[in-house]
Amino acid sequence: MVKVSIVIKALNEESNISRAIESALAAVAPYDGEVIIADSVSTDGTIGIAKAFPASIVQLRHAGERCCGIGPQLGYQHSLGEYVYILDGDMELKGDFLGKAVAILDSEPDVAGVGGYIHETRVDNLEVKARVKRHGRARAKNMLDVECLNGGGLYRRAAIAAAGYLSDRNLYAFEEYDLGARLRIKGWRLVLLKDKAVDHFSYEMSTWPLLWHRLRSGRFLSSGQLLRAAVEGRYAGQVLREVRTVPIDLGVWLYWACLFVASYELGARIIIPLGIVAPLLLMTVRTGSFKLALFSMLTWHISAIGFVLGFFKPRRQPTAPVESTVIQHARAQRSVEVVN
Repeated sequence: MVKVSIVIKALNEESNISRAIESALAAVAPYDGEVIIADSVSTDGTIGIAKAFPASIVQLRHAGERCCGIGPQLGYQHSLGEYVYILDGDMELKGDFLGKAVAILDSEPDVAGVGGYIHETRVDNLEVKARVKRHGRARAKNMLDVECLNGGGLYRRAAIAAAGYLSDRNLYAFEEYDLGARLRIKGWRLVLLKDKAVDHFSYEMSTWPLLWHRLRSGRFLSSGQLLRAAVEGRYAGQVLREVRTVPIDLGVWLYWACLFVASYELGARIIIPLGIVAPLLLMTVRTGSFKLALFSMLTWHISAIGFVLGFFKPRRQPTAPVESTVIQHARAQRSVEVVN
């Protein structure tokens, strides 16, 4: 069996994919490992660039199935590694981190996955700034047991098999949390190291264009999709306790339901404007930024609407094979290089 597989999930990453592949190939070289690009039907030059490297390339057959959850599962089903690392196409993996992660999985058989610090190189919009703040609070001092490995990690194939599948093909986000929850209910551990795992070259978009991108990609459906998956998998209680977005979405609906009831007593002309202005002022005081408060309020309400739509969105069986096309086999590419 191959020791380490690195799955690079990609969609229109022509400006980043070379960096990701080069770092992955360098990281697996000591293990004679493999690199697999799992492409979600890119329409730019991603595939053409990837073909120049001794890596396998597999592509989603139906572009309409694009979502965050399907890319990792697509790559995983074509991988052979005892350990599998999930890397975004806009990330650069640090080889020394991979070595430490492999050593932990080799020595601690109850550990299902190992993650590290994600260094954001572009902090030019409110979403990324908020993410950096959250990750900073959660950053490990040494080695910390965690609920999930946000931003990718190295996973044990045997643990994934016990959990049923790597990534839920239906999820537009929270696919890493969902995997972590399924692993933990099977008794596995996930650990986070203080070491930097990757540099992340995120979207070069300002706040509002990025929000529009999230809307178009269906990401706002994800909290409802996650709760639906958790209900079916019997870990809804964990989601309600651990995923902050879900109770916020439910809270938004409860808040407006209470305002609707109060408007009958005090009048809609008073209650509705007050219901909009009061939380905005409170959030401005709390965050110290009117812009961040407005952005937060808007995203909460968009997410609350998407929560309902996502919960009732039809689901495909997560264990069903992802239909795909093999564009390039790494072994065939290496043979061509030898001949040339």
